[in-house]
Amino acid sequence: MIDNLVRYGGESEFQRKKRLRKVAAATIVGSMLEWYDFYLYAMMAAIVFSKVFFDPSDSKVATLLALSTFAIGFIARPFGGMLFGYCGDRFGRKRMLVVTFCLMGICTTAIGFIPGYATLGIWAPIMLVLIRIFQGLGAGAELAAAAVTAYEHADENKRGSQGAWPALGLNLGLLLSSL
Repeated sequence: MIDNLVRYGGESEFQRKKRLRKVAAATIVGSMLEWYDFYLYAMMAAIVFSKVFFDPSDSKVATLLALSTFAIGFIARPFGGMLFGYCGDRFGRKRMLVVTFCLMGICTTAIGFIPGYATLGIWAPIMLVLIRIFQGLGAGAELAAAAVTAYEHADENKRGSQGAWPALGLNLGLLLSSL
């Protein structure tokens, strides 16, 4: 028993397994919700956003512009990973995971409150693009921080499998948004 407490930094085998399950569940669920939100946007961009946020006089151009706003989120992702990765090292990954989770929720809510093209004109798509940039930053940051968090909590011989939990969450989010 004492050997296990020393080996696991003062926590028992039961406490260690409980912590690992908690980290796995948190990284899966957090990634799933973030990416559900991110991929659901793609569906809305293709079906709804072209009619709401863009000039309806040319539906093909409006659809292409709406889909390009989805691409903007992907372009912002690596920058989010770098920015929030740095902040995670300085201020703690758990804190940054909470920030990115809130960022995604706030951005999604903000998109729902943007008045349409009929009301704001060109400012509607501009606001949508700005919000999508922040949403992309949050999505890129969340996946990177979740993977690193899972990896850091894993036993030395289980880091690869433990660090893969966020990828499962990403794919579950894609599945849920498709349903």
